[in-house]
Amino acid sequence: MSTENRDQWGSRLGFIMATVGAAVGLGNLWRFPYMAYSNGGGAFLLPYFVALLTAGVPLMILEFGLGHKMRAGNTLAFARLGRKWEWLGWWPVMIPLIVVCFYSTVIAWGVNYFVFSFFKGWGNNPGEFFGGQFLGVSSGPWDLGGMRWTIAGAVVLVWLANYIITKKGISGGIEKTCKVITPLLGVLMLIMTIRGLTLTGAAEGLNWFLRPDFTKIMNGKVWIAAYSQVFFSTTLAVGVMTAYASYLPKKADIVNNSFITVFSNASFDFLAGLCVFSILGYSSFASGLPMDKVVAAGPGIAFVAFPNAINLLPGGPVLQAIFGALFFFCLIIAGISSSISMVESFTSAALDKYKISREKMVGRVCVFGFLGSMLFATGAGVHLLDIVDHFVGNYGIALIGLIEVIVLGYVYKTEKMRPEVNLYSDIKVGIWWDILIKYVTPFLLGFMFIQNIVEEVTKPYGGYSQSALIAFGWSVAVAIFLIAVYLSRRPWNNEDVLKIPDEGGEK
Repeated sequence: MSTENRDQWGSRLGFIMATVGAAVGLGNLWRFPYMAYSNGGGAFLLPYFVALLTAGVPLMILEFGLGHKMRAGNTLAFARLGRKWEWLGWWPVMIPLIVVCFYSTVIAWGVNYFVFSFFKGWGNNPGEFFGGQFLGVSSGPWDLGGMRWTIAGAVVLVWLANYIITKKGISGGIEKTCKVITPLLGVLMLIMTIRGLTLTGAAEGLNWFLRPDFTKIMNGKVWIAAYSQVFFSTTLAVGVMTAYASYLPKKADIVNNSFITVFSNASFDFLAGLCVFSILGYSSFASGLPMDKVVAAGPGIAFVAFPNAINLLPGGPVLQAIFGALFFFCLIIAGISSSISMVESFTSAALDKYKISREKMVGRVCVFGFLGSMLFATGAGVHLLDIVDHFVGNYGIALIGLIEVIVLGYVYKTEKMRPEVNLYSDIKVGIWWDILIKYVTPFLLGFMFIQNIVEEVTKPYGGYSQSALIAFGWSVAVAIFLIAVYLSRRPWNNEDVLKIPDEGGEK
């Protein structure tokens, strides 16, 4: 795909809506609220804000700058630095290709729960229903436990949406979709938050969420948690932002767009915290249970704690159904805006190298993703999801991010990138950006990666057997790297495409 024929965003608004949509996902609704709650409450906001400024924004500028300059998806962008770096272009886009398999299955859970919300299909004991009747959780990752057909049916719908939207391209599919669902998500979240804040007991819930415990500020793990939240929630180091930026017009404001994307995502984080904890506060009040008994980690917030709270909401079955439908509809559209970005990340990278139509490439990616999702729609799905997510996320993304900032900081050089990102930007970055990219971020990502390895060696993850961790964790993490290396060794149809635009390459 030459830069001359490359699709472009129809407007700056469309680009922002798409990047924010890619960053805002299912994790905003359950990861940030729980992370803040368990890491000092209101005091967590200080390291979180520092992490936004010192890691989130600089890395976003870096990836936007790379994609915009190279006019290419992640693979061609790194190949243009030198063929020896092409593997670093393929490796990150393998991550979303794996993640979107289980991510689409979780969206399918949301589709089911959207339907359940109209008649409270989860019954009076949402916790028992979620793990038992709905997921049919098996004894372990080696026990598939049969297909969960209601989940599998919803997976079909999710992948149809991924295919239909992504095959239409950037301006015709992703931009049009995100210009609708991203602001719609914001409005619906605001409506739910306002409703939550008006409920009895909301103040107590917010107190648990925002009450500052400054003794935890001195704990290094809290700061690492803040940087981890920012790094993973902004969808960096997986090729998505590089791909999206490659479709920007030449005179694009890279720095401003980066600030807007990062802080818009952070706003969704905070809004989700207010929404979740105000409603959990009411749930605590109505049920007579202490807050620590109604707060759940991860998906438990959405699929157990929230249905419990919906059962207790005042106003009768109709209002409960409306509120439940709103919440799970938010979860679905937040998931779709992220899943299409994952499909696009690999698609754009592959299209840059191989002569194949977008529709065929998207079709192949979606067939692969659908088949992968079927594995997570079994009774063992939740175990497999837990293991794959842990290894791909904790090791793959952190290590890729570390190598990425070192290569771009020292090989391509931030001193060279800085004037490029500043050229059409209202806000200019200075030498502070170089320092953050070359020294601060590599240190933080390296520390995170080493800490994860140490914890893994001292205590095998999740109490799973070593055979399961090797088969579904380490093997997947290593396999995507090996596949990336293999793809990087494949020849390009036209070597001229490897020239950097405006430096003897495509104009």
